[in-house]
Amino acid sequence: MTDHLQPVETWDEGARHYDASLRGHGRTAEVAETVACLRRLADHRPVLEFAIGTGRIGLPFAETGAEVHGIEYSPGMLAELRAKPGGADLPVVLGDMASVRVEGEFGLVYLVFNTITNLLTQDAQVRCFRNAADHLGPGGRFLIEVHIPQIRRVMPGERHAVFDATGDHTGIDEYDFVNQTLTSHHTWVDGGRARTFASTHRYAWPAEYDLMARIAGLELEHRWGDWSGSTFTADSASHVSTWRKPA
Repeated sequence: MTDHLQPVETWDEGARHYDASLRGHGRTAEVAETVACLRRLADHRPVLEFAIGTGRIGLPFAETGAEVHGIEYSPGMLAELRAKPGGADLPVVLGDMASVRVEGEFGLVYLVFNTITNLLTQDAQVRCFRNAADHLGPGGRFLIEVHIPQIRRVMPGERHAVFDATGDHTGIDEYDFVNQTLTSHHTWVDGGRARTFASTHRYAWPAEYDLMARIAGLELEHRWGDWSGSTFTADSASHVSTWRKPA
């Protein structure tokens, strides 16, 4: 294990249940909207997905005819991708998205569903931006989809906030304000049996990501509130941002 990443066992152990835990993020309509946006931004050039996981986005993106490559840290997650139709055909390198190099030049590097926060230090996140920039051809784009820290939900003097409470799932974020991290605690109940999962993340505000991009030589191009391109506002729960490499 490296000091800037969660233990790989965290994701290997959860890989078998990962797709089921996606809930709304696995809906066909949301995946289609995401892929359509990425396809427009790629501009018919090869693309690289950092943390491709089980292929939630990479596989349907490849089905559109795009040349999709990937980097994945967890052997367990990669095994789930390989077991799916078309999963064995995607070129995926096993390793750390902050440092691993993939052969070729890409028009789009993308990192979705909060995965930038899996890098637990600012230095690692800066290296990730630089690694993305190094993979881009002139005019290429780096995109991330990431949540806005929901600190307003935390009561004064407290450090826990409930982000989901449904019939079969409870989610609680535990904030460490000193180190700018949070640990997401999940509990699922199915047939009277409980399953738990916890993962730690480093959160950041959009302005900090913009500075990381500037360090990597990238310029902010878009910031949306969702994949449909809605306006990003103070009440947005997440953002989809793209930075462009000068031509």
